[in-house]
Amino acid sequence: MSQSDSRQLSFPESEVARYIYGHRDAFLRLIEQELDVRLGARGKNVHVEGSCSDVEIASRVLQELYALGEQGYHLSSMDVGRAINILSRDLDTDLVAIFSDEVFSSKHAQVISPKGLSQKTYVDAIRKNDVVFGVGPAGTGKTYLAMAMALAAYFDKNIKRIILTRPAVEAGESLGFLPGDLAEKVNPYLRPLYDALHDMVEVEKANDMLERGTVEVAPLAFMRGRTLNDAFIIFDEAQNATSAQVKMFLTRIGFNSKAVITGDITQIDLPSHRQSGLVEAVELLQDITGIAFCRFTRHDVVRHPLVQKIIAAYDENKPDR
Repeated sequence: MSQSDSRQLSFPESEVARYIYGHRDAFLRLIEQELDVRLGARGKNVHVEGSCSDVEIASRVLQELYALGEQGYHLSSMDVGRAINILSRDLDTDLVAIFSDEVFSSKHAQVISPKGLSQKTYVDAIRKNDVVFGVGPAGTGKTYLAMAMALAAYFDKNIKRIILTRPAVEAGESLGFLPGDLAEKVNPYLRPLYDALHDMVEVEKANDMLERGTVEVAPLAFMRGRTLNDAFIIFDEAQNATSAQVKMFLTRIGFNSKAVITGDITQIDLPSHRQSGLVEAVELLQDITGIAFCRFTRHDVVRHPLVQKIIAAYDENKPDR
């Protein structure tokens, strides 16, 4: 049985304190639900009681939420859940630095920011390096954040165009049976990249950028023979590219360009006799200055809470499959 503990927190401003409690103390109830604690709030004071470790986490969560509230950050229940998740893994994490990092302000003035320490590390790596690999499961924000960084770079006039690419791998379906020409056949494979773009930029603006070639969405095969200068290039689903394809892509990078390569090495759809170029690149390029590798785990998934549990179930069952 874990030892119990209690702690009294007192915040400087009652108004900010009440804000971080949530409407009708909804945020406090969420903390109680996720951690083995009981919270009692009155004015600017909060009494925390429960198991020693969870009292420590809950206290830290409230302190960090208060610091965000002081800065006028608009808190949601999702933010509180993220705070609990992050601080449960590392109590020393600076949530203010993560949550207040504005990567891009999308349509409807929605601010896109990192949702965890891994995402913050990823964003900072893209800022500091010309080539960044983001490796980990789906739902960790690898492609979405890369798109936000690309749009921020374009609107800040640091680059002239954005290029989005991914391999068109036949995962159980043959391209030959799909209707249309090659571009129309591979278009469904590129749909997630279009979705990310349209989620951040108004439809009219996004279509204009696509028509003018400011944003280019193309299958990986179309990258051969090109030199990409003044560009932000996102190479998505790289686990499904061969060694030759990854090498070809990396040697397309020109002056004043950034490349972000994303993929999940547990979701390789290549034939069993072909090695994933992403796996090889991670092994070969580790020690090259200017190339950064950011690794995500199921704990970094920011989709529906069940997604983490689904990934965990499959990971735990791997040895038996």
